[in-house]
Parts: sequence; structure tokens; C-alpha cells
Amino acid sequence: MVKVLILGQGYVASTFVAGLEKLKKGEIEPYGVPLAGELPIDFKDIRIVGSYDVDRAKIGKKLSEVVSQYWCDVNSLSDDPVVSTGVHLGSVKNLPIEAEGLEDSMTLKEAIERLVDEWSKLDPDVIVNTCTTEAFKPFGNKEELLKAIENNDKERLTATQVYAYAATLYAKKRGGAAFVNVIPTYIANDPAFVELAKGNNLVVFGDDGATGATPFTADVLSHLAQRNRYVKDVAQFNIGGNMDFLALTDEGKNKSKEFTKSSIVKDILGYDAPHYIKPTGYLEPLGDKKFIAIHIEYTSFNGATDELMISGRINDSPALGGLLVDLVRLGKIALNRKEYGTVYPVNAFYMKNPGPFEGKNIPRIIAYEKMRIWAGLKPKWL
Repeated sequence: MVKVLILGQGYVASTFVAGLEKLKKGEIEPYGVPLAGELPIDFKDIRIVGSYDVDRAKIGKKLSEVVSQYWCDVNSLSDDPVVSTGVHLGSVKNLPIEAEGLEDSMTLKEAIERLVDEWSKLDPDVIVNTCTTEAFKPFGNKEELLKAIENNDKERLTATQVYAYAATLYAKKRGGAAFVNVIPTYIANDPAFVELAKGNNLVVFGDDGATGATPFTADVLSHLAQRNRYVKDVAQFNIGGNMDFLALTDEGKNKSKEFTKSSIVKDILGYDAPHYIKPTGYLEPLGDKKFIAIHIEYTSFNGATDELMISGRINDSPALGGLLVDLVRLGKIALNRKEYGTVYPVNAFYMKNPGPFEGKNIPRIIAYEKMRIWAGLKPKWL
């Protein structure tokens, strides 16, 4: 069994819960779950033991009630905890949300102690962070992180950084846990958190789940690099209408997302071709089904110049929800193996910016095989 706690009960988390429930009942096929029936942990072995949010309209409600706001075909859940109060630290500023966080009535140190105490009672194996995208600054060393918490520096810290630090204390107290970070904030890429994770029995997967246009662009760039075609420029953008795209209209948050999406170019090609890769807009009628467009110009044999132009519509949250079904199970496997710190073979396939910091994006087909080997599965195409 793998017990899961969710941070940020929005569209992604609710899609994960709704899809997981349907998988358990055999109502859907596991499309979008890369390792579907291959891991020793079955879908039915995943239990949701807790959920946290900072939206007053969600706090105190049953998980099923919140999930039904996004997926009306899910009215009851096998596991139905009450949504608890988390921390926000301004992460939902300018969003149509009336925010309520633990830090509104206590210091960060007290809020962290409260979280660790509550988590100890819920006893999750894996904590999944699906909070909205934040403007953040990495710490780099644990001394600066600890100093910010001790000084109650609510301007310096983000919600994800506070949650991740709380997870290290929880893991130490419990004897082991895993933290899955699928938003851009550096956790697996921040040496401060990786060091703390290693020393406190915490597994960390991250950062920023790779779901749609970005892994597809990585595959196309890999194809061109393998054929020694010179990429002259890359343009990739997406527009969506969900809450995360609304959050990305904030310049600081958009910059966080831009960096994780752009890191693939130099990693894959070996040179930093001119590129424009970032979320570019919010259009409410699009909802969760975002619009993507990719344009790549490259030089081929005898100086010929070719262009690729790709467009599509992709359901944003289901793409990430399916990956979470794998990631929580892989988190439990890493925990059983006591592979504390971050795990590059998992991150390289599932994340836009795979940790640790020195880790690079690699062609996804290679990342897929490395991940399978790490998980104890037979290579599929090697």
C-alpha cells in the first residue's frame, strides 16, 4: 500500500483523484500512465489519506465535494478525507481566491510544527505538491533556508519551500517519506533541499512535471540532433484557461515556468539555439484544454533550411494526473529502497527540469529506458 497526501487541491490534484478512483473501479483504461500495470504496486493499493489547500471555499469540505467541482462524474470516493488548511505565502495573490493559510495566524516555524504533527497522524508515504506556480528564489545552501525559517521571512520563502522543509522534518520523525514536486519551484534542483533530504530520510522527485509541449519539443530536438541538423531557432508557446495559466500572467511566476521549459534546448542540442519557450497567455474559454504551437527552423544537408510547424490542443491536468499515478508508486519504491535525496533516473523522464541541479534533460526515449531499469523493469526498446 502507498498512502498519499496532496498539497494543492486544484485541477491537477482533483483530476488525479478522479482518474485514480475510476481506475480502481475499472471504469477507464490506464491510458496516460506510462508504467500502467508494470509496477508491483497496484492502483487499488494507492490511498489518499489527506489533502491541503488555501482556498476558503475548499477548506473543511470532503475531498469528494471538491473533486466534483472539476469532475461531475465523480460523486463518491474510496478515500474521502477533509481538506485541511495549508500555507500560501502570497502564492495565490491576484487569483480569484479568498486565501487562508496557517501563516496568517502563526509564525512559519509554528505552521511547520503544525503540519508535521498533522502529517504524523495521517502517516503518508508520499507527499505530492501540486500547488500553483510560484515566483521563487533557490536557497543553494541549507543554512540560508534555516535562517529564513527561523527569522519568519514570509517574503523570502514560498509555500512549496515551506512544505518541502516540513516534509524533511516529517520524514526524519517517521523514518522515511517521499516528496513529489511537479511545479517549477526548485526542490530537487536546490542543493539545500537535497542535502536536507539525504540527511532526513526523504526521497525527492522534481522539478515541474513534463506533460505536453515540452517533452514533445525535447523529442523533436533529439531527432534533429541525432541527424546532425543545426537548429537555428525554436519558438514554443501555449495558452490556457485554467487557474495555473491565470497565475502565470504574473511576470515572476511566468519567469519560473519559462526557465524550466527552456532548459531543454542547450541540454539536448549541446548549444543554446535562440529560443522563445514559455507560457504566453490566459484565455478563459480554453479552460483546461490548452493551445500549443511549436516552430523550429533548422539547417540540413547542403545548406538547405527546413521548418517544422506543429499545433495542438492538450488537456493540461489529465496529462499530469496520469504521471502522478506512476510517481506516487515510484516514490514508495524509492522509499522502500531508502534512496534518499533526489533520483535522477525518475526525474529525467517525468520532469521538465530534472534534479539534481547538475542533471540534464536527455532524449526522452533514453530517459524512459533509464527509468525502467531503475524501477526494476526490462528495457523496452534497448
